[in-house]
Amino acid sequence: MTQWQGVAEFVAVAETGSFTAAAARLAVSVAQVSRQISALENRLGAKLFFRSTRKVVMTENGGVYYQHCRSLMDGLDEAERAILDLQTTPRGKIKMTAPTTFGEESVMPLVNDFLLLYPELELHCDLSNQLDDLVTQGYDVAIRIGNLSDSAMMARKLAARTRFVCAAPEYLDRYGIPHSLAELEQHNCLVGASDFWRFEEGGKSRNVRVSGRIHCNSGYALVDAALKGLGVIQLPDYYVQAYLDEGRLISLLDHYREPEEGIWALFPHNRHLSPKIKLLVDFLARGFGASGAV
Repeated sequence: MTQWQGVAEFVAVAETGSFTAAAARLAVSVAQVSRQISALENRLGAKLFFRSTRKVVMTENGGVYYQHCRSLMDGLDEAERAILDLQTTPRGKIKMTAPTTFGEESVMPLVNDFLLLYPELELHCDLSNQLDDLVTQGYDVAIRIGNLSDSAMMARKLAARTRFVCAAPEYLDRYGIPHSLAELEQHNCLVGASDFWRFEEGGKSRNVRVSGRIHCNSGYALVDAALKGLGVIQLPDYYVQAYLDEGRLISLLDHYREPEEGIWALFPHNRHLSPKIKLLVDFLARGFGASGAV
């Protein structure tokens, strides 16, 4: 007798609540299911179900055993899917999420290029700044920016971003250039989702409260306002780098700039990284100019 004997029957009964339904699921006889469960209970020396003529209920021991057996069955299913994936063209659904603006500007154009290469793939993508529970929401991969704190996830760094404080030359000619964090109080700061801007001073992170005439949760709207000389902004490089290169915006307070933030691909620890997900992440990494293996 092996340790696997009776496990499939036990899980089927636990999930269906019936020996008859479990037998139908497994395409075996009810007597076969009953024999396997009895043999399993004898081997474990513990009762796994309370049985009556009307229903079957797991014991406390059965509940504990089920949690472990379900994980084993899931792992076996994942292993079989992994082998099948290796032998076939990438197909099926990919469920992913990414921050709204960065997703629109940088992630989705690359993902769309990826889908052109693999026409049998189907994408479900949520662009959102909400930090959903990636495991319970069933995401295969999530793109996140900044410091990571979720120990339930594996991560691969794809690239990095830098936040710039900047303003148009016309604004600076009129109101002057701030040289210290305290001088930001004298300027019209164009505020996004948060009225705190992040800096590094003396090797330590520092948040500075700012205020101004415009509050808007759109980075593009704030860039437009800054380009028109309405104030000072703090935004990631993918909003402003082109305008900095052209001289239409001037970078400010560079010696207080925080170190660059990581751009990450996250995966649940308990979910098999299938070849199609690895292909996608590798493609994104190349697109962002990163390197390394999952």
